[in-house]
Amino acid sequence: MTLSSARIVATYHVRCDARAIAVRAEALAIEQSIELPRGAVREGLIVAEIAGRVEEITQTSPEMFMVQVSLAASTMPPEAGQLMNILFGNTSLHDDVALVDVAFPEGYARAFGGPRRGLAGLRTAVGAGDRPLTASALKPQGLGTADLAQLAGAMARGGLDIVKDDHGLADQAYSPFAARVPACAAAVRQANRDTGRHTLYAPSLSGDLDRLRAQMKLVRAEGLGAVLVAPMVIGLPAFTALVAETPDVVFLAHPSMAGAARIAPELLLGRLFRLLGADAAIFPNYGGRFTYSIETCRRIAGAALATWTDGSTDIRPAAPAPAGGMTLDRVPELLDFYGRDAILLIGGSLLAAGDGLTAAAADFQRRVERHGQA
Repeated sequence: MTLSSARIVATYHVRCDARAIAVRAEALAIEQSIELPRGAVREGLIVAEIAGRVEEITQTSPEMFMVQVSLAASTMPPEAGQLMNILFGNTSLHDDVALVDVAFPEGYARAFGGPRRGLAGLRTAVGAGDRPLTASALKPQGLGTADLAQLAGAMARGGLDIVKDDHGLADQAYSPFAARVPACAAAVRQANRDTGRHTLYAPSLSGDLDRLRAQMKLVRAEGLGAVLVAPMVIGLPAFTALVAETPDVVFLAHPSMAGAARIAPELLLGRLFRLLGADAAIFPNYGGRFTYSIETCRRIAGAALATWTDGSTDIRPAAPAPAGGMTLDRVPELLDFYGRDAILLIGGSLLAAGDGLTAAAADFQRRVERHGQA
């Protein structure tokens, strides 16, 4: 038997007494690899190559340690479910451990491919040049198809770059997917004809893989170029399957359920979603409805945009999309913070305008475009 010697290095934060950290780190390395005491494994090659290895332990506070463990890349063929299983599967059940970083050997990221369109592809699709992008969401839950289509058209007439379904919109009786998507798509197409803009409408996909594929078939039939998915809800393998099957469609990745994973947001939302094919990573902005700090948001945006070269292949940057309780009066501050390479996603603050929604959307768009020209 021969095995590849390539290793993937996972970094964990472990809460532990200093006297026990060496044993705790070794247990983590074994748990995420062979799940047996080394002495119980008779095959020397498995002990030497497959078993996890503790590479480094660094104390960061009295009872907190950074533990680096190398894991055999041969146990993680480039498939999203197995990647997450070996990186953090069993260990995620221990509430004193968080996964905070991953370093891949050459060729591994290339096998996943990353975003098929990325930030540059999004800008091309909406004709945005190199400026920041705008987006909003259709909500609240309970609105019927006609009302949602009216909102979509009003937002598009205001010139927004992206109008997406709220992530909670699925296939509810009051607005079935098969009715909502054509209606909203038609409203946005008409607005684009009226304004000369190129607003993208992104329906929210949900369900098992068969249903997701059926929904994507309708998306394609409507000529739509973007969708919204929550990778942690539909499942990472299903997400990567959709990306591989429809590489010309922009995938906006929603963070729903990502906070339940005890994986550092910059790793999960910024790097892993990007690795698996997200063209844009939506995340909770600081100072909104959620508790992410300024530094966490900075790290997420940095991870989504950072240069990432795997051999001769560049993994395209994903667009950071801060969201969650953002308001129009914060647009200058947020553009100063995130710069040109971002999508600002404002929902409730626009929808509160009621009959003035188109004017509010146009105001939002003007503010962003002025910043892009500065």
